[in-house]
Amino acid sequence: MEMRGEENIEIGEDITPPLLPLSFSLHDSFRSSHCSSCFSPLSSPSHPSHAPLYCSAACSSSHSAIASSSSESLLPPSSPLSSELRTALRLLLSLPSLCPHLRRFNNGLLTNHHKLSSSPEFATQIRQGAIAMAAARKSRNGDCVLDQSDSVLLEEAVLCLVLTNAVEVQDEAGRSLGIAVYDPNFSWINHSCSPNAGYRFSVSPPNDTSFGEDSSSTLRIVPSISEDESGVCSCSDYMEGAKGYGYGPKIIVRSIKRIKKGEEVCVSYTDLLQPKAMRQSDLWFKYQFTCSCRRCAMDEANKKLSDYVDKTINEFLSVGDPESCCMKLESVLSLGLQIEQIEHGDGKSHLNVKFHPFHHVALSAYTTLSSVYRIRSSDVLALHSRTDESLFKAFDMSRISAAYSLLLAGASHHLFCLESSLLASAANFWKQAGDSLLSLARNRVWNSLGFLVSDLSTVVKYKCSKCSLLDISAAEFFSQAERANVENISSDFLACVSNMAPMIWRFLINGCHYLETIEDPFDFQWLALLNRDEEHDGFVNESSSFEHRAELYTNERRIHIYKVGIHCLMYGVILAQICYGQNSHFTPILNLGEYFVN
Repeated sequence: MEMRGEENIEIGEDITPPLLPLSFSLHDSFRSSHCSSCFSPLSSPSHPSHAPLYCSAACSSSHSAIASSSSESLLPPSSPLSSELRTALRLLLSLPSLCPHLRRFNNGLLTNHHKLSSSPEFATQIRQGAIAMAAARKSRNGDCVLDQSDSVLLEEAVLCLVLTNAVEVQDEAGRSLGIAVYDPNFSWINHSCSPNAGYRFSVSPPNDTSFGEDSSSTLRIVPSISEDESGVCSCSDYMEGAKGYGYGPKIIVRSIKRIKKGEEVCVSYTDLLQPKAMRQSDLWFKYQFTCSCRRCAMDEANKKLSDYVDKTINEFLSVGDPESCCMKLESVLSLGLQIEQIEHGDGKSHLNVKFHPFHHVALSAYTTLSSVYRIRSSDVLALHSRTDESLFKAFDMSRISAAYSLLLAGASHHLFCLESSLLASAANFWKQAGDSLLSLARNRVWNSLGFLVSDLSTVVKYKCSKCSLLDISAAEFFSQAERANVENISSDFLACVSNMAPMIWRFLINGCHYLETIEDPFDFQWLALLNRDEEHDGFVNESSSFEHRAELYTNERRIHIYKVGIHCLMYGVILAQICYGQNSHFTPILNLGEYFVN
């Protein structure tokens, strides 16, 4: 059972009129301060009393007869389910008819009788509560003794209905005043931890309209019943028994997201700020179900996605097939993984799950891909004659490896800025990115195309005009780094490499479809606009020919790769010095000349 949008609904619109309850009751703590009929605050709260109190003659006349005829005054005074028992007794007055299987009353509301009455958490309370209800009803009729042979199945079923369908009625301060059971227009709305609707209450005396209540609003959602439920209750007649008392706290459902025509409408039954484990525990304790909404499924889906990546990496380590490893990892990064999930009514659907570029498993995949592409480059040179084709193929692998190293450095830096304890990881990734780029800049493919660096000394002695990072000489590096303002160095460095990134990034990622979705390895503002639903193969396209790629190689690009590499390496060493100190083997002395050999 569920409710779906009857039409397209925009965000922030009422999707039901004010709905009156079928039955309701104040909590014991508010019976002396609030009206038992409309839940409005009393002008002069009285001393605690078990007798219902009212704010007006209209409320008294509308409710007092129900309170007395329901026999609720004969209930034990200290029952832990006092609100639920009163609500159930009042409901029995308007809902005398019961389906033979005790699953659903003629108002279309589920009882969950079998599940709750067999639950260790509920069985004893339900049995004791049902006995108390039955005894009160018999006592009202003049029979003070409840025989052991008397069946209390009716009372059990109604109490289960209340436990399953009741909602806490809250005032404007968020206090829970009591509970109410509403007809299927509300009760058939299922739970989601990522809902598209919410609800509010309207508390006002009879014939009054409270602030914010729009009596002209209409019902914009419709019931939907699956095939296995259609034999229990039909859509056409489920409202026949849904007759309330015409008063009480009203509920209004409102969209909090856009809802498409035919889309299921969901609200939350629990505190959405809780972690998954607490949400699941709360839902199970209160309603005896395990949520399988998209938000909850994502946790399990992320585990399966992580397991897939781990399995792929382990296969590579044991089998040694680098090409297969690259294809699988880039495919799952690009296309995600189809995860089967269970939905309401035991139906099944498939959830496509992708990693956020900053997810820790995505970072692990980048690390692996950088290493595996480097291995593939070495394998090409080792297994094939050194023709132009094999040299370019090996260069392509090195180029993609360097791109992943640079992306990994940029992502880790973003996380480091949010959490400084990631300093060691950031230092390591920046050094690796620098090494990869410098290795790429001195690759012999550039020379074979005639792109020689004419003045090696100029490149080696390169000083950046936009940041002070490269002004630190090897001799004075450590002492100056200790005195330097690290935040300023970091900010200037990132601004500098971000400015140079467009000159090399498209060249580095050319042919790798996953990386081509990454617009910038340092500035991640594009993530907010990214549409990652495009169909990509997710691995390097090796079909392009030498002639098509030759125009990408320029001497200027080679020098820019070198300059970015030097920046990354120097910054990584500065971070390493901060993390490990001057004398650690993690903090090498740099000789920039050795990184560029024609």
